[in-house]
Amino acid sequence: MPPRDNPTARQVRLGAELRKLRERAGKTAREAAGRISTDQARISNIEAGRSGIGEERIRRLASFYACDDEALIDALCAISREHRGQFWWDEYRGVLPPGFLDIAELEHHARYMQSLQPVTMPGLLQTPEYARAMFRSALPRLPEDEVEARVEHRVRRAAVLDRDEPPEFAPIVHEAALRMRLGGRKVARAQLDYLLEAAERPNVSLRVIPFASELYVDMAHTALYAGGVVPQLDTVHIDAPIRSVYLDAAAELHRCRLLLDLGRTAALDPAESRSFIHHLARDM
Repeated sequence: MPPRDNPTARQVRLGAELRKLRERAGKTAREAAGRISTDQARISNIEAGRSGIGEERIRRLASFYACDDEALIDALCAISREHRGQFWWDEYRGVLPPGFLDIAELEHHARYMQSLQPVTMPGLLQTPEYARAMFRSALPRLPEDEVEARVEHRVRRAAVLDRDEPPEFAPIVHEAALRMRLGGRKVARAQLDYLLEAAERPNVSLRVIPFASELYVDMAHTALYAGGVVPQLDTVHIDAPIRSVYLDAAAELHRCRLLLDLGRTAALDPAESRSFIHHLARDM
């Protein structure tokens, strides 16, 4: 089977974790290849996410790397069993950019999520009208059918919060995002009302950083911290205008956790945040 042209972020992550295990064990790609009766090029493609790998081979490599973390090994095997067409977002493959599928995939598999939102509402808590106004303002301009496909996809993503066992979601939103009248006064007011409604969910803990906060929180771009089924699979997604990136290095994850801690310190508590949003909505 030829290497994948566009591996998903989760496929890339599987390969990256196997590479980390190999390097931690002090093994070469050639040695790993010999352990599972393949060649070094195949190991390189597996570790880059360009080639798949079966559960049996993952377990053989884990043993070769002296990894006895059964929870991590089981989690990697679970990723290896996933296949294209298995999940709802696969319907948008070839319709929307791959990044849209990757973020839906990340949210679906997260045990909990935290986010920093400097100028926009959390994607999982956007109304269709607000999302539509965002996508219509994109540069270069998008065809209307793609705008509608993006809106539909964004609305469907929100279903992750309504599952029988939904992930905990703790977004931190700056007052700047709340005051922007994206789409006009009516759309912006409806978005604030929906945010208040969503904040009443038991699994949503929304906090607001007001302009009056005296702490500086470096919120240049939207950041989403998604907790994996095991800590080693925690992931940070940075959403920037030019491109989005996924971070998984221990130092990067640690820095994001510190940033989230600072954001919570600078923010109002959930009850105060709901009251703050209520007054903004009333005055809009």
